[in-house]
Amino acid sequence: MTPGDATPPGSAISSEQAGRLMRRATYASVTVAAVLIAAKAAAWLLTGSVSVLSSLLDSLLDLAASLVNLIAIRTALTPPDREHRFGHGKAEPLAGLGQSAFIAGSAALLAVEAIQRIFNPTPIENSDIGIAVMVLSIVVTLVLLRYQRSVIARTRSLAISADELHYRSDLILNFSVIVSLILSGVFGWHLLDPAFGAAIALWIVYSAWQIAKGSLTQLMDHEIPEADRQRIREIAMAHGEVQAVHDLRTREAGQTSFVQIHLEMAPEMTLLRAHAVSDEVEASIRAAYPQAEVIIHQDPAGVSEMHRVYPPAQASA
Repeated sequence: MTPGDATPPGSAISSEQAGRLMRRATYASVTVAAVLIAAKAAAWLLTGSVSVLSSLLDSLLDLAASLVNLIAIRTALTPPDREHRFGHGKAEPLAGLGQSAFIAGSAALLAVEAIQRIFNPTPIENSDIGIAVMVLSIVVTLVLLRYQRSVIARTRSLAISADELHYRSDLILNFSVIVSLILSGVFGWHLLDPAFGAAIALWIVYSAWQIAKGSLTQLMDHEIPEADRQRIREIAMAHGEVQAVHDLRTREAGQTSFVQIHLEMAPEMTLLRAHAVSDEVEASIRAAYPQAEVIIHQDPAGVSEMHRVYPPAQASA
């Protein structure tokens, strides 16, 4: 799952459960990055391969990004306070932007090293050690990815999604390094090592853009997926005393979705009954979206009022 992907509504869990899972995922990510840094540093010193160096740099950035995630998730899970009535959820997309900056920086360093090696090719030594370390990296990364995906499916965490995207790109990087080591170390095609490094740098830039795009989606208060918006309308209209709905507005901040909607009810309905109907609709929406904050405005049906006008592509409520 990439940042910004829709998640089936039924997969949501309580904030407490989500917090525990997200913290464990960040601890696992930091541990894996530290282990791989040690292994890849030894492999690079023994082989001198630019491809191995590229993988080492990526793991260093993995560790930095995972530490940023750890801090961001702790902040995002902090309950709302007097100065932050809507919570601290936007710490997650901010962490995603930080990750994308880290990743883009590593790509730039890698590209410089690869260009230098293209003009000054260097033979690869001890390629078998490098290959063994890359195989170890692939196995460990696959285990981490499986765990991260299970956490993402249950929490919808943007920060963990960004981390998962980065480690998913590591798989391709590690496979590329193995190919590079075989062709350079075994067959003596030395120019292929820096060429692979340069190609990997481009892939890393692409990953950084994907992470940044998902983060900006939340920071700019983008609407939640249309399928979820339609489901919210259907839940509201399922109440027998709701005649129509309009002006549905939604956004996300970390784990929390914010939903605002107007319900149209019979004009003769008492304020007390309208309030009760709104509470019932809110409970139904929150049953489907446990981590949503729902604000409902009651309107008398058939009474015209000023509504916000959006461009056709945005007008769906």
